[in-house]
Amino acid sequence: MTGLKRTSADLDPRRRRMLFRAWHRGIREMDLILGQYAEENIAAMDDMTLDQFEAIMAEEDNDLITWINGAAPVPEHMRMPLFERIAAYRPDFDPVGKTA
Repeated sequence: MTGLKRTSADLDPRRRRMLFRAWHRGIREMDLILGQYAEENIAAMDDMTLDQFEAIMAEEDNDLITWINGAAPVPEHMRMPLFERIAAYRPDFDPVGKTA
């Protein structure tokens, strides 16, 4: 179960791959953070933002989670507006238990 609520049928191949990768990280918390963020925002991202999102997703999950939760300082190369938006994003950590 990915938690995916949207279809990727309307996305170009790059965005489809990125959405899949965002939901299949390895650490469930990062699946939920990056997956839900991507689900809500990937369709509107321009090429530069997509490049930044790919760079963020290339980082190790353990590093990302410590930067996002403030346990470690964010390194210079991650100090970008997109990372700040992702770090400020508050995903629904119980998407299965929610009803519409």
